[in-house]
Amino acid sequence: MIVRIMGEGQVALADSHLAELDGLDDELLAEMESGDGPGFRATLHALLARVRELGTALPDDSLEPSELILPAPDATLEEVRAMLRDDGLIPG
Repeated sequence: MIVRIMGEGQVALADSHLAELDGLDDELLAEMESGDGPGFRATLHALLARVRELGTALPDDSLEPSELILPAPDATLEEVRAMLRDDGLIPG
């Protein structure tokens, strides 16, 4: 799966990692619903860090179609809310 982190680039990520990322996604959703700004920020950073750790960065000149788009690390709660699907940022 090709994942784009807005403002950073793309990462190739094995589908087998989605279950782990889904747990962080669930945390992020709960923090957004409760209005926990500091928790939201920490979990967003943890989610993006884990994607970077588990994935392999693609070259900057690579233009692969992204199957998943994640917000930039400095995205606001409102910007992330606008990106959400029914099941959060991570499918599943």
